[in-house]
Amino acid sequence: MTKAQKYQETLEEIQAVIEGETSMTARYATASCLLAQKFDYFFWTGFYEVDPLKENELVVGPYQGTLGCLRIPFSKGVCGACATQKKTLIVDDVHAFPGHIACDSQTNSEIVVPVLNRKGELAAVLDVDSTSLNSFDAEDQKGLEAIADILHA
Repeated sequence: MTKAQKYQETLEEIQAVIEGETSMTARYATASCLLAQKFDYFFWTGFYEVDPLKENELVVGPYQGTLGCLRIPFSKGVCGACATQKKTLIVDDVHAFPGHIACDSQTNSEIVVPVLNRKGELAAVLDVDSTSLNSFDAEDQKGLEAIADILHA
C-alpha cells in the first residue's frame, strides 16, 4: 500500500468513527489513535488546542506517545510557529529550528498542521513527530491536511 493509499484509508476510517460525534475531544482522540497505529514512523501524534482562556497559547489535547509539553506559547517552537502562521510546517531537523521546544529529546523531525474550526479560526494544531530526520514530505502534508479538514466538518 502506498503512503497516499494509507492516508486515504485512515481518512475514511476517521470519518466513519467520528460521524455524528459532537465532542472535539473524541474526534481528536480518534484521529491521533488511528494515525499513530497506521504509520510506524510516527513517534508522537496529537493535538495542541488553542486555549480559550489564554490568548496565544496552545494546551495539550488528545495524543499518542510519550509525555508532551503541557503548554506551548504561539511564540515558541514548531507548533507555535504553525499556530501563528496558520500553515503547515515540515521540519526535517528540529534541532536546527530556531526556538524549538524539546518536549522529548528523541524527536528529530516534525510536521505540524493547523486545524481550523467551521468559522476558519485556528482551533488546534495537529503535531506529528518522528525519531528519524527527514521523515515527512509533501505526501504527509497532503494526507494530514485532509484529515485536519474533516475534524470540524
